[in-house]
Amino acid sequence: MTTAASWALQRSIYQALAGSSELTSLLGGARIYSDPPHGAPFPYIALGQTVNLDWSTGTEDGAEHSVTLHVWSRADSRQEVHEIIQVIRTVLHNQPLMLEDHYLVNLRHEFTEARIDPDGETLHGIVRYRAVTEPAQQAAA
Repeated sequence: MTTAASWALQRSIYQALAGSSELTSLLGGARIYSDPPHGAPFPYIALGQTVNLDWSTGTEDGAEHSVTLHVWSRADSRQEVHEIIQVIRTVLHNQPLMLEDHYLVNLRHEFTEARIDPDGETLHGIVRYRAVTEPAQQAAA
């Protein structure tokens, strides 16, 4: 059974982020979650929503993915959120991540937003990436 491209991409993104010593240092550990535990210490990253679109041509299969990451902080300034976002960009933007059963054509930063959450004390960074994948057997042909 072939791994879904969206799941392979999410796993690879998680592994790349968790493997960054600079990022885990800023986070105070490997605080990268798909579903953050209740009471998770700040700062942390949550893997957010993904949107997948068919990117196939008349002869080739492919998928376009929009992946959102959320950075959460309770620091006294927005600096921590911006530093974490910059390291995420270094780790992911245009990097040749390895995906199970798929080939990553590209992974590009689309936008970043940093804002104060409605609770008035939590800083929320939103980072979106666009990726294009192809099935591995197609990329090898």
